[in-house]
Amino acid sequence: MFDTIRKHQKLMQFALMLVIVPSFAFFGISSYSGFLDKETDLVKVNGKPITAQEVEIAAKRQAERAGGNIQIAQSLQFRQAVLNELLQQSILGFAVTNLHLQVGKEALIKSLQNIPQIRALYKPDGSFDEVRFKQLLTSNGLNEEQFYASQAFDLKISQLLNSVARTELASPKISEIVSTLYESERQVQALQFDAKDYLSKVNPSPEELQAFYESNSKLFVSPEFVDVEYIVLKADPKEDSKVFSEKADQFANLTYDQSDSLKPAADKLKLSIQTQKGLTRAGVNIAKDHPLANPKVVQSLFGDEAVKNKRNIEAVQITPGVFVSARVVIFHPAQTLPFKDVAAEVKRQVSQRLAEKMAVAAASDRYAVLQKDPKSAVGFANPIWISRNKPANLVGSSLDDVMTINPDKFPAVVSVPNPGIGTTLYRVDQVRQPVGVDAKVHMAQAAQIQALSAQAEFAGFMSYWRDAASVKIINPLKPATTTAGS
Repeated sequence: MFDTIRKHQKLMQFALMLVIVPSFAFFGISSYSGFLDKETDLVKVNGKPITAQEVEIAAKRQAERAGGNIQIAQSLQFRQAVLNELLQQSILGFAVTNLHLQVGKEALIKSLQNIPQIRALYKPDGSFDEVRFKQLLTSNGLNEEQFYASQAFDLKISQLLNSVARTELASPKISEIVSTLYESERQVQALQFDAKDYLSKVNPSPEELQAFYESNSKLFVSPEFVDVEYIVLKADPKEDSKVFSEKADQFANLTYDQSDSLKPAADKLKLSIQTQKGLTRAGVNIAKDHPLANPKVVQSLFGDEAVKNKRNIEAVQITPGVFVSARVVIFHPAQTLPFKDVAAEVKRQVSQRLAEKMAVAAASDRYAVLQKDPKSAVGFANPIWISRNKPANLVGSSLDDVMTINPDKFPAVVSVPNPGIGTTLYRVDQVRQPVGVDAKVHMAQAAQIQALSAQAEFAGFMSYWRDAASVKIINPLKPATTTAGS
């Protein structure tokens, strides 16, 4: 039954990732139906709702399967992905029902034997452990009827996906045409108009500098920073670990209980209070091995308790045997720097912009001349051969513009803007096909084309059944509450 899916495993990977969520391990057949109060309905499929409670329960179970991180289950993005999975399962369930798909007993038994948890229940003598089987079902919130129904349902979905996978994929001829286009080489010459070459020709006036500063003041803001004092508790290699553990507890308790000062902890443990000025969120002005360079320490120092209430931050173990606590002495908010302090930077930016304008204008003038005489190659760099498979240093729009010129118009010139830098003119005058071809590249491109074809086929399949099931969005998914699903 799964031969076609195995054969086209890469092609179906996207589809399977989205829609195959085993009922036994995830949410159970009971999640396919059931009605709650209308205000909890998120989506309706053929009149049957998917509820907020179902999403919360499914998200928690999915998070547990991913390693037990319950916090991820509270993420709106994660829960939206779970809702999408439930929605696709419901649509597929509707399709399965309408197509009257059936699963034979033999296929169901074979499917069950492929589940590792079920295989593990067979004793050495070949008998099946019914007691452990029922315990396994109970731990997953299922009874036998629900379990068998869920497995049969999954097999029906597999039948459905199997039929989609058998749909005719892109023909080898199309793949060959695309590969040939990607191998096709063009001879290209570049002529760059770079702002740096025009910097010596610009001289912005004081009025231009002042106007730029005033209209772009956000570019000249100093980041917020803090002046702090801190204490460090380090383990003495000669000291008994139990003694240090007691000191560490005292360090943590004193800095927390007497949070308006580091002095009590410093006096009790004979530590010196050190200072650090100009600490930013990015840790500027301190070395990587500095006690305050720890991300948790920095984050705490810029929290409300430290900044607004001037409280000690909780003790942080930055490395084994090293604890730090600190407090903000002065908070310096972000502020626009005065013009005199940034005059050099203002001039640099204004000059760069003016030079770029000159470069763009010069490129435009040259482009106009070349449109009349494209055979002229004066000033252009030495020609190179490029292709989509081997683009050299051409990327994005530069490559697209060069590779889409009609060869009937050769020689031809295209102008490609380089924001912040200037403009580059490309002259293209020849096209050729390489002598040798890379079979591996052909195969990879064919696989990509087939994958896109399969994804498009699956998207069309799901769109049809979504419409047939009269899917309706009832309420948007809201941020999780602390008690949701409990």
